[in-house]
Amino acid sequence: MTTPEPGPVRHGARPPDLPDGPGVPVPGHGAWLRRGISRDGGPLVEDREVVWVQAGPYYADSRGFAGTTSFDGARVHFHHLTGEPGEDTGTFRWDGANLVERGTNPDGGTFLEVWTPLPADGGPCGSWSGPDHQVVRVGCHVVHVDARAGSYWRL
Repeated sequence: MTTPEPGPVRHGARPPDLPDGPGVPVPGHGAWLRRGISRDGGPLVEDREVVWVQAGPYYADSRGFAGTTSFDGARVHFHHLTGEPGEDTGTFRWDGANLVERGTNPDGGTFLEVWTPLPADGGPCGSWSGPDHQVVRVGCHVVHVDARAGSYWRL
């Protein structure tokens, strides 16, 4: 798999200060590579490749959870329907081409994540699910989630 070179995110640095307030909805479709995460106000780091794909209201995250998103006018809710249970809630802001997400995990911990768009190259886009799995595809990017794990493929 080929991933883009890191953008201006400085790993190990303090996350950027962004104004609080209502956020923007997630894009209707896209594929995103995580460039860094800050947990509970700590430094921005990246310890593994994480890809999130969004096709309409359906999403899949290669960390092992998938489901639907909703937007209440200020916050995005990631409803986990497959894989890791729970619901993440956060706000998104654009920072150039990157999306910066601030949110709360099901366990109450807070996070800040920086997401860089992956080229989707057009092509098929959609979500398919069964009793114990969900697959979301955006162009050449596919994330499969089941009860055990999440997997990312670039076709």
